[in-house]
Amino acid sequence: MNAHHQQFLRRLLLVTSVAVLSTPAAVSGQAGGPGFLFGRPTFSIGIKGGYAVPRAGSEIFDFARDQLTLDTGDFASSAWGAEIAVRTTERLDIAAGLGVSRSSARSEFQHWVDESDLPIEQTTTFLRVPMTLNAKWYFRDRGRSVSRFVWVPESWSPYVGVGGGAVWYRFEQEGDFVDFETLDVFSAFLESDGTTGTVHVFSGVDLSLGSKVVLTGEGRYSWASAEMGRDFVDFSDIDLGGFQATVGLSLRF
Repeated sequence: MNAHHQQFLRRLLLVTSVAVLSTPAAVSGQAGGPGFLFGRPTFSIGIKGGYAVPRAGSEIFDFARDQLTLDTGDFASSAWGAEIAVRTTERLDIAAGLGVSRSSARSEFQHWVDESDLPIEQTTTFLRVPMTLNAKWYFRDRGRSVSRFVWVPESWSPYVGVGGGAVWYRFEQEGDFVDFETLDVFSAFLESDGTTGTVHVFSGVDLSLGSKVVLTGEGRYSWASAEMGRDFVDFSDIDLGGFQATVGLSLRF
């Protein structure tokens, strides 16, 4: 190989190397950090977990706080959920969600003991399973189209929303209780369950961890109440509302 050919090959290798090395930088500059997708996402699927604190504002919770060694915090629990969201515009999603929260706490009567001077004990379980449809509105566009094919997500996107649907619940108490008319102590399993309507408001923020992965923090407040079953016939409707805070991960497609 003569000197002319060697010089030509060196120039070709140099040009090729510069092109290869500069391509990622150009793509990174277009993406703005979090990467890009080939086209605007049309839907997302996510899971979330956090903490739920019920309002506990009805008579059955008053009874638990006044007569038993329970307070509102004993009905708080972890909260888990899943959501599928369809992107209708760059700022509006319609989402279907399913959640669950369950607390279980041991207690005893505060002012009564049994014939052997032993505490009168029981366990209270409170379960809620909401199934909802939500409208989520973002304060700004969640990304931008760089070309016909490339969509670049924003690094963070705050939102607010409203929703509603149905919530199934179960309230159980198992153990020993006092008959306040005869003062007898008796064992029982008391249960109330059912399904009722629910509405809620929420707000949060999406953080892009990449082109497809989104980390979400959200706070939600809900309202719901339902008639109690025959084991609790003397009580008014049970309060199923309250606050929950969650953190979730979702994938957009």
